Amino acid sequence: MSSIPGADEYGVDVAIEDADRERALSVRPEDVEPADELTFARNVFLPLTTACRYTCTYCTYYDVPGEASLMSPEAIRETCRTGADAGCTEALFTFGDDPDDRYTEVHDQLREWGHDSIHEYLREACEIALEEGLLPHANPGDQTREQMAHVADVNASMGVMLETTADVRAHSGSRAKSPGQRLNTIATAGELGVPFTTGILVGVGEDWSDRADSLLAIRELHERYGHVQEVIVQPVSPNERWDGDPPSEATMRRTVAMAHAVLPEAVAVQVPPNLADARALLDCGVEDLGGVSPVTEDYINPDYAWPAVRELEDVAEHGGVPLRERLPVYERFLPEDGVENEWVSERVGREIADGERYRTVLAD
Repeated sequence: MSSIPGADEYGVDVAIEDADRERALSVRPEDVEPADELTFARNVFLPLTTACRYTCTYCTYYDVPGEASLMSPEAIRETCRTGADAGCTEALFTFGDDPDDRYTEVHDQLREWGHDSIHEYLREACEIALEEGLLPHANPGDQTREQMAHVADVNASMGVMLETTADVRAHSGSRAKSPGQRLNTIATAGELGVPFTTGILVGVGEDWSDRADSLLAIRELHERYGHVQEVIVQPVSPNERWDGDPPSEATMRRTVAMAHAVLPEAVAVQVPPNLADARALLDCGVEDLGGVSPVTEDYINPDYAWPAVRELEDVAEHGGVPLRERLPVYERFLPEDGVENEWVSERVGREIADGERYRTVLAD
């Protein structure tokens, strides 16, 4: 049995059994079955701020102090309106983890707009999205229980990438990410009843045991709370800050197969089709192609454009399976009667029940 770095510090009770790790490591693509269908969501991407307390060496999203900015309420509303007109259902909000004291201009702008923190502003942004006919899915990095609770009722689902349970050089430095803190955020979502998306990065310096441990840790938290809806298996891709080689096709195939075998049946395995060759991974258990946008770029991976829906249809046709659009919250979390349950707030449930676009997606 092994523990995860930082887990004790954040009070996360997750331990990996050696036997479970060995079973995960034994999985190969030929040991799994392909999915019966592929799903995707149609979204707009809203980078609320590019400020981040971390400086991960593979990330092009964050901007240094003096260059980081905040998306204005007017820009949020305009982007959401454009997305809704284009048939989107999801407003994907991202920002770097809580800006630290170096980002004085960001903090000053938040105060000018009447907010004490970026999470207060996130709530306003989610409310704008709901008003414009989109379901918010916020991915704001690590969160405390108080921060997540402040915005949970205005989100259909939320997320954070676990990335890896390993201590890797790409996360090192004075503002290093802690796997324990990431796991604590995932556990907090379960405690609060938030449908959740997480995932692992492949190629940041982790080894095969680390990949197995990461998936097993996610599984353990899901089995405890039942809240994980999908797990992304994402390759790290070369960019202006990262010149390492991307993981090979063979590595991605084995990792996807491992995820499919390790995770519970209810948890979808997702690969981002702009970063990975989905066709080459379909027989390894891919079930979801993530959120794609007809109106905004992938601000986290700006060098890699999202495919059009027609291209996703081609991927599904290649695999001989149907392609189905979904909402940012998976159907198993939706209430059967009324507009509220333990997973979906009354506010969000009412939007889904009253929205023609949402009902059309659910009926397909």
